[in-house]
Amino acid sequence: VQLQASGGGLVQPGGSLRLSCAASGFTLDRYTIGWFRQAPGKEREGVSCISIDAGHTYYADSVKGRFTVSRDDAKNTAYLEMNNLKPEDTAVYYCAADRGSPATYLCSGYGSPHYWGQGTLVTVSS
Repeated sequence: VQLQASGGGLVQPGGSLRLSCAASGFTLDRYTIGWFRQAPGKEREGVSCISIDAGHTYYADSVKGRFTVSRDDAKNTAYLEMNNLKPEDTAVYYCAADRGSPATYLCSGYGSPHYWGQGTLVTVSS
């Protein structure tokens, strides 16, 4: 049973990346999915979260208009599309699955995720 985050890498400012969060051993359709990031020397922050059935999404102010969260329950995978990346987006990105929390609650740090992915590094630099 695990979450596997992937898709990170090195990209220039203004570039794009798509992160994936694939579940194995359980089905994502019963979980709120969250994307979090942690930059060196900083606390982990909730970036974007999506509720069950994608009925509600949350975005941190710093990524609104640039990031898009989605889910494909048929593929048991969630995604984070990141556009117009900035150097301050550099961080290790983690996905998490929480069975009971609303999206805003999870991203605000009040959830209790049942599963965490291992993290994927995003570096935005010229």
